[in-house]
Amino acid sequence: MAVSSDYLDYVRDQLSGLGGVTSRRMFGGAGLYCDEFFFALIDNDTLYLRVNDSNRADFTTRGMGQFRPYPESPQLSTTYYETPADVLEDAAELVAWARRSVTAAMAAAKPAAAANSVRRIKRAARARIPARPKRRR
Repeated sequence: MAVSSDYLDYVRDQLSGLGGVTSRRMFGGAGLYCDEFFFALIDNDTLYLRVNDSNRADFTTRGMGQFRPYPESPQLSTTYYETPADVLEDAAELVAWARRSVTAAMAAAKPAAAANSVRRIKRAARARIPARPKRRR
């Protein structure tokens, strides 16, 4: 993964209408977050947006490529697709696409967040219930 500072600045500027966007460098590239939701990544100065069943057709009908995490591997990501150049160049259009990607990221996070909540509740319940005393025989 690689990303130039100029490209990262350009993408963040184009996404300024989304609000709450931050970036974190990772493995030479960058991850983009809206609040705490990881919705995009940049690799080799290419923006990839998160997809799910609700927005995947936006990318596939335009023939956009999937993210390849390891260049030497044939494995492709099913959740990140390359952003079309015309969308990237139109800030308003990019924000609209990014909103759908944030929604996809939020949907993916809900099951994990729900599972964490259930674990916390069970842990708290165990802490409140005293252990049963052992019976004497």
